[in-house]
Amino acid sequence: MLVSEFDYELPAELIAQHPASQRTASRLLHVGSRGALRDLNFTDLPQLVDARDAVVLNDTRVIRARLHGRKPSGGQVELFVERVLGEQEALALMRAGHSPKPGTVVEIGDAKAMVEGREGELYRVRFSENVERLLERHGSIPLPPYITHAATNEDAERYQTVYAATPGAVAAPTAGLHFDSAMLDRLRSRGATVESLTLHVGFGTFKPLRTESVEAHRMHSERYAIPESTTRAIKGRRVLSVGTTTLRALESAAASGQTSGETEIFIYPGYQFRVVNRLLTNFHLPKSTLLMLVCAFAGRETMLRAYRHAVEQRYRFFSYGDAMLIER
Repeated sequence: MLVSEFDYELPAELIAQHPASQRTASRLLHVGSRGALRDLNFTDLPQLVDARDAVVLNDTRVIRARLHGRKPSGGQVELFVERVLGEQEALALMRAGHSPKPGTVVEIGDAKAMVEGREGELYRVRFSENVERLLERHGSIPLPPYITHAATNEDAERYQTVYAATPGAVAAPTAGLHFDSAMLDRLRSRGATVESLTLHVGFGTFKPLRTESVEAHRMHSERYAIPESTTRAIKGRRVLSVGTTTLRALESAAASGQTSGETEIFIYPGYQFRVVNRLLTNFHLPKSTLLMLVCAFAGRETMLRAYRHAVEQRYRFFSYGDAMLIER
């Protein structure tokens, strides 16, 4: 398969730059199991859920991963912490005038970071103090590259799900941004069980494919953990995955038999789903691995038709945009 087969035209003005006025105020495109399209509001979701459903959420919490510093020479450096390895050590993307060499020191406010070495695209960095405390003091929320404004206090609140609990992600599981506590209660009142797991979204979620063929692409590794209570709760139920990250964790566990660990699962058309029956998700970038995932879930022609419909109907796209509920 060619990456170019997963493309669509998107007017730039449809890329949502700010969240809706309220979390549940977005629209919802319902894609039926036979491809029928219905234009709804997100507040209609409970009418599509009942006692057969297990709604599964990703409770990862976005860390303030973006840091700005300078070398002693005065050169500006941006660090994007991808993964905290220990109390004072992390893997990070680094953007500077010249590639930092081992031993390079970067000053970040009253703290310092020293480059220890390189691991692929990432740098192993040792900080002069606790990484998580440093991020809280000097870091900012790492908004996606297609959101053009600098992170604000609004973003610090709204680019985080209301149920975020386990710090470690560098991007939000954006399907969950539509929920408030009242909406979760409405789903429970319909008889659905609401469960959670954790998958820490990595920097690769923003990484464009650099291969012409789909099969040649290699996914980034992400950490996940699924509680035993969630594994028990979904058995015998219709599984509604809130987001592609939740889906990747559930399908990884089914494929490997491991309820925690690292996953590099790449889902594209031809994949045989084992767990998830329904997927709630946002609209994804052209030629992205996530667009390939939803095409595997509902069929490429169905999904590209749904995306064309969404463009025609002026849905809002990407992280702060509207949602889709897709039936497998």
